[in-house]
Amino acid sequence: MIDAFLHLLQPSLLLLMCGGVFLGIVIGVLPGINAGTLLVLILPFTFTMASIDAVVLLIAAFVGAVSGGLITATLMRIPGEPNAIMTTMDGFPMAKAGHPGRALGLGNSASIVGGALSWVALVMLAPPLARVAVVFGPWEYFAIVCLALTLIASLSRGSLIKGIISALFGMLVAMPGLDSSSGAQRFTFGWVEMSSGFELLPVILGIFAISQLLSDTVNIDEQAGERVRANMRGIVLSLRDYVRHGFNMVRSSLIGIAMGILPGVGATIASIVAYTTARAASKEPEKFGKGSEEAIVAAESANNATTGGTLIPLLALGIPGGLADSVLLGALMVHNLAPGPMLYTHNPEIVNAIVAAHLFSHVLMFIFMTGGVMIFAWLMVLERAWIFPMVFAICVLGAFTGGSRVFDVWVMLGFGLIGYAMEYARVPIAPFVVGMVLAPLAEEQLRTGLMASGGTFWTILDRPIALAFVAIAITMLLWPLFRLRAARA
Repeated sequence: MIDAFLHLLQPSLLLLMCGGVFLGIVIGVLPGINAGTLLVLILPFTFTMASIDAVVLLIAAFVGAVSGGLITATLMRIPGEPNAIMTTMDGFPMAKAGHPGRALGLGNSASIVGGALSWVALVMLAPPLARVAVVFGPWEYFAIVCLALTLIASLSRGSLIKGIISALFGMLVAMPGLDSSSGAQRFTFGWVEMSSGFELLPVILGIFAISQLLSDTVNIDEQAGERVRANMRGIVLSLRDYVRHGFNMVRSSLIGIAMGILPGVGATIASIVAYTTARAASKEPEKFGKGSEEAIVAAESANNATTGGTLIPLLALGIPGGLADSVLLGALMVHNLAPGPMLYTHNPEIVNAIVAAHLFSHVLMFIFMTGGVMIFAWLMVLERAWIFPMVFAICVLGAFTGGSRVFDVWVMLGFGLIGYAMEYARVPIAPFVVGMVLAPLAEEQLRTGLMASGGTFWTILDRPIALAFVAIAITMLLWPLFRLRAARA
């Protein structure tokens, strides 16, 4: 691990991290473009990079984007990132009352504490989890995928049924192409371009980035809002402030870590739970929503702590918890790295680089957010009409670059329309992306298990861990029905 930290101090990697964090904060400041979109846009540019350079850049951009939403949430009452929604409730009132620097300082300090504690959790929890996962067989992995898809479907925005439909649709999109077991072509409908199936990058660019562009273009006039002028007064907290808010920071960070580990929960729900918990435990709950320091600290500690929490199942099990994690998983696969416990065995230098970059990126984020508030605040006034054409051009370039095929550009545009329709129908996109990414793994493990058992599925009953995962997944599926029945009783 020490070698990884020393390696990241090389000028080229340090510059990559600085650029990634800075770009992430910029994207976090700009409403309408979030962390997942940024990682999708960056991914094509990592194809020619060394594996370590690619993952370091993506981690840095991820950390920066999660943090950048604090600025618009505080100064404009517009969450640049969805996870900053709770920050707007108290950050903007405090800024409007004449303390914008103080509000930004509280949020920034809480962010670095949440990020640092989540790094500790990543270091302590991921390796033992990976060692346990090494002994997993095909049935355990298949059961984990089922559990992950059920969790993300049930906890995403919208109904459970819509979440499951989204996940199954994502798995269906992953089916066309070459059958890995028989070597036969399937669901290609005679199209030569479909012989290798839908490439991951064009689909993600379309379903996520293009659909978001369409949605924001339709609502482009909704950007305007109140704005408070930024200043640096109070942005650096004293030691007394850290002592005063220390317990709240730690409690909220632990909530964020726990929520980050669960697939499909994410930073937005983590900040809501931490905010609600802080209000329930506060001696001054009446100040919440009117500029409470405790509220800002709770929301920002929690949403930044999810960054480390989401990396734990990703690195240890190869299971992404949401959109941004799916892109990180896709980046590992693009660079021929096997995500999951074998990554610790075969490529420990990649794991160490990810872990070290996570901590380094939070330190850089804190420095940039403290010293560059005035610059980032200026970016808030940029019109989205100037930004969207550039984002669209990058999407087209990224879709074409992967396979040098115009077909992939059309795939991107087609799935952009599908993504827009899903958003309009309030069908969550996260289960779709996770379903598409995990479908090949689920199919491979299921077939391996069936071949080993002579074609019977019931062998899973002899595998306690796999059976436990399946039981939890079934419980998650049936729980809404139990609640509905109890409400009618």
